[in-house]
Amino acid sequence: MDDILQYTGSSYDGEYNNGRMEGKGTYGFPTETRYEGEMKDGMFHGKGSLFFPNGSRYEATWENGVAIEGKYTFADGLLFEEEDWKYCDGYDRRFYTEITGNLRPAGHESLVNNEPRHEIPEGHYDCGDGFYNPKTRVVVDYNLKFLRNADEDEHTWIIKTCLKGWDEYIGFTPKVNA
Repeated sequence: MDDILQYTGSSYDGEYNNGRMEGKGTYGFPTETRYEGEMKDGMFHGKGSLFFPNGSRYEATWENGVAIEGKYTFADGLLFEEEDWKYCDGYDRRFYTEITGNLRPAGHESLVNNEPRHEIPEGHYDCGDGFYNPKTRVVVDYNLKFLRNADEDEHTWIIKTCLKGWDEYIGFTPKVNA
C-alpha cells in the first residue's frame, strides 16, 4: 500500500484493517490538500474534512468515497450557502472581509479580498485562488503550483472579471486624420 501512495505522491497516516485504509486517518494528496476523518475499505466514509492549501475547507459526511452532505468554508471564514447567497452579488460587490467589519474609507477600495495583494505575473490574471495563464489555460496557486486546467466557462469568466497582470489603456482613443 505504501508503494502505491509514494508512486502517486500521496500519503496516509491512520488505521488499517486487512491492509486497507480503514478507521480514522489523514490522507494527503500531492496537491497539498489533505483529508482528515473516517475511512472504510480505502475510501472516505463517515465524517471527514478536506483542507485545501488556500486555507478553505470542506466538512462532509461521506459514503463510499462520495460526499452525501457537506459545507464549504472559504479561507476568510465565509460559509458557502447555496441558497440565499448574499456574498459579492450584483447588488453588493463588497468582499466578505469588508462586510464583516473591515470596510475601508472611500477612495481606498479593495481590489482583492486578501491584502497585501499578490503581484500578478505579466500576461496572467488573479482569479481568486491563484494566477491564470490564458494562453495555456492553467490555474496555479500563489506559490505557482498547479491547481487545475480551466474549462471554457471559467476561461471566459476570468477574462471578463479578474485583475490583469499588465496595464492596458481602455479609455477613449480619438481618431487621428492622416
